[in-house]
Amino acid sequence: MSSTESYPPAGYRPATERPSILSNIVSGLRRGVEFLDERGRGAWWAVTILSFFVAPPLGVALLLFMLGTGRMFGHRHHHNSDRALSCGWGRGKMREGWEDRMRSARSAMRPSGNAAFDSYKADTLRRLEEEQRAFEEFLGRLREAKDKAEFDQFMEDRARRAADRTPTEDGEQAA
Repeated sequence: MSSTESYPPAGYRPATERPSILSNIVSGLRRGVEFLDERGRGAWWAVTILSFFVAPPLGVALLLFMLGTGRMFGHRHHHNSDRALSCGWGRGKMREGWEDRMRSARSAMRPSGNAAFDSYKADTLRRLEEEQRAFEEFLGRLREAKDKAEFDQFMEDRARRAADRTPTEDGEQAA
């Protein structure tokens, strides 16, 4: 080895710095997801259908992935795939919404420091809770009335069918 050759070679990395096989697979999958996301839902469908012909288990896995991440119908998916993958395979939007709702609920319960506003807020929240309770009771009564009407209709139909089947005097059934 001459002095002009460097040691270690330029492309050499110690084993501790080399990416593992699993990290290579994950980064390849991530690049594939980004590639398909750039081309839209049609590309996802095409790859999924083709994978059913090539390897049916792979097709099933892709179909489940599309369902789980919202890529099948497009209602939950957002195009920031790095964020989608880092937030539990596309459930980032749902998680963000839940966190926003919890933050709003916590801030609604916190006093503002203004006694008049806090009193107004407490009265408004109490009134809204009463209205919600009254509305839920109304819906319950509405469901009971609907169930009773359906049951009464069933009993009338049943009684009418039974009356139509009563035997006549000579042993034949009426038509």
